[in-house]
Amino acid sequence: MRYGLSFLPDATPSMKSAADYYRDTLALSERADQAGLHFIKMTEHYLHPYGGYCPSPITFLAAVAARTQQIRLMTGGVLPVFHHPLQLAAQASMLDAISGGRAEIGFARAYLPYEFDAFGIDMDGSRERFTETLRAVLELWQQQNVTLKTKFFAFSDATMLPPCTQTPHPPVWVTAVISKESFAWIGQEGFKQLVTPGLGGIDTLQEYIALYRECFAENHPDKTSEVAISLPVYIHTSESEAIKRGDFYLQRYLDVWADAAQVWNTATSSDYSKYTGFGRALRADTPEAMRRRGSAIVGCPQHVIEQTLQLKEMLGVDTILWQIDFGAMPGADARRSLDLFIDQVWPSCL
Repeated sequence: MRYGLSFLPDATPSMKSAADYYRDTLALSERADQAGLHFIKMTEHYLHPYGGYCPSPITFLAAVAARTQQIRLMTGGVLPVFHHPLQLAAQASMLDAISGGRAEIGFARAYLPYEFDAFGIDMDGSRERFTETLRAVLELWQQQNVTLKTKFFAFSDATMLPPCTQTPHPPVWVTAVISKESFAWIGQEGFKQLVTPGLGGIDTLQEYIALYRECFAENHPDKTSEVAISLPVYIHTSESEAIKRGDFYLQRYLDVWADAAQVWNTATSSDYSKYTGFGRALRADTPEAMRRRGSAIVGCPQHVIEQTLQLKEMLGVDTILWQIDFGAMPGADARRSLDLFIDQVWPSCL
């Protein structure tokens, strides 16, 4: 079992300034590297406190690379529908070179309508744009003099610079959340899988991860599938204090997320058939419900050990990426949680 940190900014400027957010997350990244954790992951979003402090995971991870020695640097993920493949392939390869071959590139489809509106991209048809861009990035990483023509972009005789440092290219992850078809497709394509528990919790994920593994094995019998899950964790020496403080930050996390997703209360898209009403569902969610269904782990070290081992047994995931600073948490609180995980939880959850 491997562990890392997953960052998804959820701070309003009144809660925490951007400069303070970056200072805290970079300090947490350094601590994780020094302790020997395996990954730092950052997600791309725009225009809203939900993710808006990181419009460029690659830029953030380049800063992490300059402050660390061995930890792997994962986008979780970049949003191909908002990028030209030449740009995305080159910037990811630059991160790979800067970090000495530590980049792992996770791709996600994007799902917030206001981001699509801002970029002038139709959500209907965005699944095809996503797959075309991802395939173009892979070809640019592996071939020279690439010529491609799609209804979304076209270029000819393109040889990307800088070349990838890793051979044949950085490991590729793809995110899926609530679409069963996405889990199956990721397995069929042979990519590594990024997941979050979401509103369905652990029980739903069991079925979907099993589908991913099955599709992967059928199509890539010579390779090994890999699953990483991201979820919030809050650890305190006192169980009651952990729940009191952890639930406070979980509620702030839910409030920011629900506000971003409220557009889905009325929006519809043929490519996102399961998302209509998503904002209302998030608004009805609670920290207690998140803890109960396994979408967040909150407690004293012994409780977190038990929950982590249960998560590992039920889902069979290979990597857990802790959202250590959710709810615009002060850096000192997030650092305490991380130190308790490193010193008291991790040794029992190898």
